[in-house]
Amino acid sequence: MAELVSSADIIARRRYLESTGRRRFVRFWADFVRRRPLGTAGAVLIVVMIVAAALAGVIAPYDPVKINFADLLEPPSPEHLLGTDPFGRDVFSRLVFGARTALLVGFASSVVGCSVGLVIGVVSAYFGGRVDTLIQRLMDVLLSFPLIVIAIAVVAALGTGEDKIGNVIAAITVPIIPRVARVVRASALGIVNMPYIEATRAVGSGGIRIMFRHVAPNVFAPYLIMLTAFLGQAILLEASLSFLGLGVFEPTPSWGLMLRGAGMQFLERAPWLAVAPGVAISLAVFGFNLFGDSLRDALDPRLRTG
Repeated sequence: MAELVSSADIIARRRYLESTGRRRFVRFWADFVRRRPLGTAGAVLIVVMIVAAALAGVIAPYDPVKINFADLLEPPSPEHLLGTDPFGRDVFSRLVFGARTALLVGFASSVVGCSVGLVIGVVSAYFGGRVDTLIQRLMDVLLSFPLIVIAIAVVAALGTGEDKIGNVIAAITVPIIPRVARVVRASALGIVNMPYIEATRAVGSGGIRIMFRHVAPNVFAPYLIMLTAFLGQAILLEASLSFLGLGVFEPTPSWGLMLRGAGMQFLERAPWLAVAPGVAISLAVFGFNLFGDSLRDALDPRLRTG
C-alpha cells in the first residue's frame, strides 16, 4: 500500500521549491549583470527614471507648475540647474515630474496592450481555422498603419483635454495590440500541438483552462520581452502626441509638451528648453531598448552565448 505523504513533507517540499526558485532568480540576474553590460546600463537608466518619478516631490527643488515672473528664461545656474521657461518655472523640476507622466502612460499602455495582445494571440492559435483567419486579417489591417498614425486617429476620435489622459493611454494601447498578438500567436502555434496539450484535452479540461493554464505561461518570455520594448515606444508616442497637441495639456509636466511650446519658440535664445526634455526622452527610450534587447538574448536559448 502506498505511503501517505504527511503535511510536514508537503511543507518541506514547498519550501525547497521556493528556495530553489529564489536561487535561480538571483543567479539569472547576477549572470545578466555580469554578461550583459549594455542591458545593465539600460536597467540603471530605467531605475533612475522610476526613482525620479517616485520621489519627484523630494528631488524637485521647485513647484513644477508655479509661475514666477521674476525668473523668466533664466539660464542654467546653481539656483536653477536647467534654467527656467518663459513662465519662470524651473525646467529641472518639470523634467522630474514629467517622468511621472511618461511612466504612467508608458506602463499603462504597454501592460494593457501587451496583455490584450497575449490573450488574442493565444486564442487565435488555440482555435485555429476560421477564428484564426478572422483575427489575423483584423490584425493585418491594424498592422498596415504606422504606430503614430493609429495613435493620432484614436486620440482624435476619443477627444483630448486636461483630464483625458486615459484617452492618450488608449490611443497608444491600440497599435501595440496587433504587434504583440502576431508574435504570441507564432509562439503559441508550436505549443497547442504538443502531446501534453492533447493529454490535457483527454482528461476533460476546458478550452479556457488549457489556454491560460498551459499555453499562456509558455509564451510569457516573448510577452515580457515585448513589454519592455514597447515601454520605450509608448514613452516616445506620448511625447509625440503631446508635441502635436494631442496629448496632455498645460500645466501638466510632460516632456513632449516642454518641447512643443517654448522649446521651439525660444530655441536660439534658450536652447536648454529643448535640450533637457529631448535628452530625457532619448535616454528613456535608449534605456528600455537596451534592457529589452539584452533580456531577449538572456531568455531565448538560441541567442545565449557562453
